[in-house]
Amino acid sequence: MLHDTLIHEIMTKDVICVHPSDQMIEVKKIFENNKIHHIPVIDEDNHVLGIISSEDYNKLLNTFTFFKTSRSQEYNEAIMKSMLVEEVMTRQLATLHPNDNLKKASFYFKENRFHAIPIIGGDKTLVGILTTFDLLNFAFNEPADIPEAS
Repeated sequence: MLHDTLIHEIMTKDVICVHPSDQMIEVKKIFENNKIHHIPVIDEDNHVLGIISSEDYNKLLNTFTFFKTSRSQEYNEAIMKSMLVEEVMTRQLATLHPNDNLKKASFYFKENRFHAIPIIGGDKTLVGILTTFDLLNFAFNEPADIPEAS
């Protein structure tokens, strides 16, 4: 059953992460080169400190100049190189355990309007991420329980 499935069965395990002291230009490169919408922020011990969403990133871009001149592009690049991840990341976030079930995860998504939840192991280190895309992909690729014709 869908609700009884454990998070570790469907979560994304190969997670691209950044560190709080990384420049936002790194985040820009990650979003441009990968089909992801959330980047966990971790410390040197792999503990989750926050998350940056593509929405956070796009809000930041909206504060930059709209003009596409080479001078304005240079200005925007300079700003991205001067800002650190810790200045932009969302610090308050929920986490779940790999052995929590999808019912609990679904509640977190609905109640908080999250689109991604970092998954942490018993030692509080990042072991994966669960996104609404992971849930949808699982729900619609799972074979339906169709009774056999008699």
